[in-house]
Amino acid sequence: MERQYDLIIVGAGPAGMSASIYASRAGLKTAMLEMGAPGGKLIKTAEISNWPGIKSTKGMQLASEMFEHSTAFGSEYVYGNVTEIKDKEPYKQIVLEDGTLYEARAVIVASGTQERMLKIPGEIENVGRGVSYCAVCDGAFFKEKEIVVIGGGNSALEEAEYLTQFAKKVSIVIRRDQFRADMILQQRIKENDKIEVIAHHVPIQIFDSEGKVSGIELQNVLTKETMKKECAGIFPYIGLDPCTQFLTNLPVLDTHGYMIVDENCETACKGIYGAGDVRVKPLRQVVTAVSDGAIAAQHAFHQIKGI
Repeated sequence: MERQYDLIIVGAGPAGMSASIYASRAGLKTAMLEMGAPGGKLIKTAEISNWPGIKSTKGMQLASEMFEHSTAFGSEYVYGNVTEIKDKEPYKQIVLEDGTLYEARAVIVASGTQERMLKIPGEIENVGRGVSYCAVCDGAFFKEKEIVVIGGGNSALEEAEYLTQFAKKVSIVIRRDQFRADMILQQRIKENDKIEVIAHHVPIQIFDSEGKVSGIELQNVLTKETMKKECAGIFPYIGLDPCTQFLTNLPVLDTHGYMIVDENCETACKGIYGAGDVRVKPLRQVVTAVSDGAIAAQHAFHQIKGI
């Protein structure tokens, strides 16, 4: 079965929803394809405090409001897992896992990123049994227990702070002796009595007992000595990988799998755009994602209408 649109948006995170608003308001027949819940990383974020005009809001709340807005002008929301995009100039063909085919004059890929795994023994088998990549989703399961957070960036510190409302203690493990996060986050971590920092260490193994995480083995990167730390939960925040597996047949990716785009968010394949976290960029935030979505949708509109 083949369905035709002016514009197909792959992904319903902030970038995709922003593109949906601009495209549908402009009169384009638009559809958003998403394999999960709309909102992207927003639904995994406890608090958003850098969205202009709103000092603080819940990630889920902002996601809900964006989604309602994104479909208010006629854009369709469709569940589907994209497996390939074919450039059949002047049309693009989008192939879904179930065999459904979509055809569009332009495609905006806003599929975002996924959390990078530690790739150490004991990790995969304990996902959902103490190993989690979403503090907002699973934090409440660790009331009055000890938790280990891996990573030193903004996400790691934000989630560590969030987890202290449940946990008895949160340990942040970092390879170096300093964080990469914003100074305001570092200061809040320093002032939180429930948080300790374990510097110069990396995780090498996760232990479990009776079907649940029981601890983690850490290695000192300077002395190579190891230590076992008891804990009930482990939250890795060591980076992100782009969700672009369905684009490997097209000349639009860099060596890390991120989309290479120009100032209009358009790739080397005319009519195929990259927006949000999935593209090469220095700053991955909600505000930059919605900007990308707006730019890509507006340029696609001009190209489709021949303006």
